[in-house]
Amino acid sequence: MKSSLRRLILVSMICFLAAGNFLLFMPIANAANVKNDKKIKYYRNPMNPLITSPTFMKDSMGMDYIAVYEDEEKPSAQTVKISKDKQELIGVKAEAVVKRPLMRMIRTVAKIAYDPDLYVAQEEYIQSLKTAEATKNSALVSVSAQSNSLVEASKLKLKLLGLSDKQVEELKTKSGPDRGLIISDSLAPYAWAYLTIYEYDLDAIKIGDHVALKVNAYPEDEFQGEVSSIDPVLDMNTRSVRGRVKIDNPQGKLKPNMYADAFLHIDLGENLALPKEAVLDTGIKKIVYVDLGGGGFAAREVAVGQEVIAVVDGQERKFYPVIKGLKENEVVVTSGNFLIDSQSQLTGGISALWGSASEIKQEVTGETGEVKTQHKH
Repeated sequence: MKSSLRRLILVSMICFLAAGNFLLFMPIANAANVKNDKKIKYYRNPMNPLITSPTFMKDSMGMDYIAVYEDEEKPSAQTVKISKDKQELIGVKAEAVVKRPLMRMIRTVAKIAYDPDLYVAQEEYIQSLKTAEATKNSALVSVSAQSNSLVEASKLKLKLLGLSDKQVEELKTKSGPDRGLIISDSLAPYAWAYLTIYEYDLDAIKIGDHVALKVNAYPEDEFQGEVSSIDPVLDMNTRSVRGRVKIDNPQGKLKPNMYADAFLHIDLGENLALPKEAVLDTGIKKIVYVDLGGGGFAAREVAVGQEVIAVVDGQERKFYPVIKGLKENEVVVTSGNFLIDSQSQLTGGISALWGSASEIKQEVTGETGEVKTQHKH
């Protein structure tokens, strides 16, 4: 009786364990059967989706080839498909490439300083003009010629101090030199600042450009002005030239020898603008992902200019002017583009950013289709 009971318990335990094993493995079997219900078109190399096989096989490293089913598209070296749910998960955002008014911001340093040398040079020029006018009808030709020579000499001196031909011409209508070059008061409610303009910025800055100054003494204030002149000679030690800026100073806050941060916004006109955050920069090439719609994204190599800014909804944003690679109103990914590039590899595509399999030479040999890889250097 007891032995029969033991046998019954033993049989029950075996049945229980068998049932447990069946339940344990049943979901896995069912999960595998989801794909098995579909017809396999071919198998692809796990490391390079462009290498395929009609039959299952392993690559040279022993990794299984991956089955591609009827409803799956062959991965492209330049495109990737991502479902809407997955786009939301990785935070994909996109923006149309449109024409925008672009600016280049140049930041440099400045010093508040009066310029008695320029004041004296202006005085000399104005007085030479008066002398030339007074002696133009002199019976002595030498006197008239000497007066005209002094005009030309004083004019050259002004140009060497950075004044343009137009500014020199304007002095002909002045009764005296610019008072603001030696003092800032109610009669001359402005100050002069001297910018350091580095050699690599010379092509961008010109007379008349707007300048904003910030000084430590008045952190909440911003002083406005414009470039009045640019010295014609480059300093060999600093590789820079001096720019003279006339700054509004109605309250007399700006004092000689104050240092300031200077900001110049250079108008570059309207151009097709690519958001900076859309660009994946490999150091060799610049890549963007174009939104094709329907969950499709295509990698595109682009050529762009120097980083610039544009005002969007009242805020400054960074852009690149497009040289080639994109057309107006094409939509590019501005957030999640790096993850899209990674997803391209995970789903069997090729990373446009790192090259992936496109940077590798493949050679298939023999009937087994063994793949030999040779990396480029």
